[in-house]
Amino acid sequence: VYPIDDQDPVVCSIAHALENVRFFYDFLWRDWDDEEGCENYTALIEERIRLFYDIQDGTIPGPVGQRFKRTLEKYRNKRVELIEYQSNIREDPSAAEAVECWKKYYEILMICGLLKIWEDLRLRAHGPFFPRILRRRKGQRPSGKVVTHIVANMMTADMVKDFSAHTLIQQHDNLDASLDNCFSGDTVVIFPGEYHASGFGMLTDDIIIKGAGNREEIVILSDPTQDNFVASKSQNISLIHLTLVQRGTTDGIVVVESGHMMLEDCLLKCEGTGVCVLTGAALTMKNCELTGAQGPGVELYPGSVASLEGNDIHKCSNIKSSDVLKSMLGGIKLKVLPPPKLKLHNNYVHSNNGYGVTIIQPDDRYCHDADENVLECAAGGDKRDDLVKAMQNMSLEMNNNKFENNSMGEIGVIVC
Repeated sequence: VYPIDDQDPVVCSIAHALENVRFFYDFLWRDWDDEEGCENYTALIEERIRLFYDIQDGTIPGPVGQRFKRTLEKYRNKRVELIEYQSNIREDPSAAEAVECWKKYYEILMICGLLKIWEDLRLRAHGPFFPRILRRRKGQRPSGKVVTHIVANMMTADMVKDFSAHTLIQQHDNLDASLDNCFSGDTVVIFPGEYHASGFGMLTDDIIIKGAGNREEIVILSDPTQDNFVASKSQNISLIHLTLVQRGTTDGIVVVESGHMMLEDCLLKCEGTGVCVLTGAALTMKNCELTGAQGPGVELYPGSVASLEGNDIHKCSNIKSSDVLKSMLGGIKLKVLPPPKLKLHNNYVHSNNGYGVTIIQPDDRYCHDADENVLECAAGGDKRDDLVKAMQNMSLEMNNNKFENNSMGEIGVIVC
């Protein structure tokens, strides 16, 4: 029985009651709730309701929401598989059956832990949904030599005329193969064409990846089956003369997890979020164009460092959300506990929803004076004073930047 138009009032009342029960068991109830003691079950249900509406209103991007639903369904299926397997065991289980039960139970525990991360609002707001990079750093090649990797379907003599006679060259017809063969110190040269590369989401070694020609001619497309597009833990990596087109991935178009990344003369066409610089990581971004991000174009996490020079950042913060603040985060967003460091020179930040630069400042209820590194929160008063105080307490250098047509102005502080 389901609610429909022009239904008998008694039947309609029953249908609505059944719909509420379906919603509870489909989205709010977990079978581990009966197994684990929960001191505040009401708060747990409220978090799950919030997760549901974050998916519904677009606060969580659609592909991420679909992945959560698939994970929840996978958990339920694995649980049923375990119960059915156990019910088919008669008398005492054999050693093989016991091992199989344990394997199924362990897999359920792993999926359960992942779902709990999704349901925790704090983890969901400040951390990744999945570990991004699991690959270990290879370091330098055992021989100590460095190699230039050429990525092209066909190789011609003209392609290598500018290389010195001593350059070691290895040719690949796809980008992933070149990345798999890279060691620290190597260079990847990509010739004009359209490429796919899941390996961009697992960058760990210090390499240079550059296009041969105009950036518009070297197009790298994301793999929609992956959670991220470009993610780096390299100590020092450079991406030069490339066009990155994000399709289907849910993480930032570029995520600097640790170390330093240089983006130079790149075109970044976002579909999800923009460039994210996580705590302790550093970004240098020069002469790039970034457009179309659902969230802010560049997001700096607490304690990160970034230098932006000569960039064009526009049409960002396009996320559809019932929360006005979430949909107005502008071109550049900074979280200021502890304060990140940002240098802005000769950038063009325009046509973004929200401020050109948004400074996220915590509510004064969560601030304390004991730590001198913590930004002092404004306790009300004139908004201009709040902005001046925020900028004085963080490392923000700005010279010759142009801000236009940002819906809320050039620079603003949001207290949350």
